[in-house]
Amino acid sequence: MYQKPPAPDLTDSQRAIFEMEWPRFSAIERDRRREAIEDLMSSNDVSHLLLYGAGGRGSAVPWLMEWPVTTEVIAIVTPGEPDSLYIQYFNHTPFAERLIEDASVNWGGASTIRTAISELDRRGAAGKRIGVIGALPFGPYEILNEFAGHIVNLNSAYTNLRLVKSQEELDWFRIGAALSDLAIDALVDEMRPGMTEHELADIVEHSYVPHGGKSGIHFFGVTSMREPHLYVPAQVTSHRPIAEGDIVFTEITASFWDHSGQVLRSFAIATEPTPLYRDLHDTAVAAFDAICAAAKPGNRPEDLIVAGQIIEQNGFTICDDLIHGYGGGYLPPVLGLPSRREEPAPDLTLEAGMMMVVQPNVITTDKSAGVQTGECIVITEEGGISLHSAPRGFLAV
Repeated sequence: MYQKPPAPDLTDSQRAIFEMEWPRFSAIERDRRREAIEDLMSSNDVSHLLLYGAGGRGSAVPWLMEWPVTTEVIAIVTPGEPDSLYIQYFNHTPFAERLIEDASVNWGGASTIRTAISELDRRGAAGKRIGVIGALPFGPYEILNEFAGHIVNLNSAYTNLRLVKSQEELDWFRIGAALSDLAIDALVDEMRPGMTEHELADIVEHSYVPHGGKSGIHFFGVTSMREPHLYVPAQVTSHRPIAEGDIVFTEITASFWDHSGQVLRSFAIATEPTPLYRDLHDTAVAAFDAICAAAKPGNRPEDLIVAGQIIEQNGFTICDDLIHGYGGGYLPPVLGLPSRREEPAPDLTLEAGMMMVVQPNVITTDKSAGVQTGECIVITEEGGISLHSAPRGFLAV
């Protein structure tokens, strides 16, 4: 008999959002975003803005229009005029009409970009500066470029708008984090020797999908702790069965609409961690704690790198990014360590309300063994505070 899995742990205000048939942000939050976008347009001398999304990507569309990017979509924004949305698949438009209150919904026609340009032409945008946010493909770009006087790339400016979250946004992200935590709880309860990686993915998805959660990622790495040959999780699951003495380490993202958490954990299967793996994991925990302590307003990315260098001091290195910004994309700062590929740290000052994923993937220098732990945090005056409640430590199964 089907049994619904345990519900996410939410506050009353979060549960009120979670239980809406079609959740929406408040008018105050929508107005805040609208003002921010129009200020961005004004500061870049742009009178018309094109937002592009396709295949679930293009976060500016849901951020401004509250429409999940189910297929190719173009939104047109002109201050003083109603927004217009152009969706390529005709059968997606009825749902959009139910969901969207503040924009007209239209079919994209034979060519979404040409249909959107017809509206831009009606608005007097021919030969004018037109801003673009989103990964506009080359073909549509060429068509738009023939119409516009100048295309202004506003992607970096939009990214900057997303760095600091409002309190209302943080409530939505905490719901995504709570859904992600369900997956860790389910793995602790249900993972057993003999299961394949595919079955682990099934456990993960069954924990949150019945509650409306959507899968972002569930990466798994499985190897023997006594004879390891793997140091970072893979992006695709396999038929490999897990066995006594293995480590399973995982990175999981579940989403509430387009607001997600991210949680990373390591599990020892039917045995205690070996001394090497205990050392690796203790180092990862120490790095996580040091980075969170340094994640305060006024500090800089370089301070976070210094905090994470306990990994190198202990004789290890990393593979995955040590830290990355989060919430609306893979945001800055994206940081590594000197012993791994490392780009220059961005010119950025940490602010309260920024979100980051701190995820020490501590590995041996010969790349034979590794662990991963961490989760999404928000920067506060007291340091980085987790959005998650999943059990911590080297988890035993």
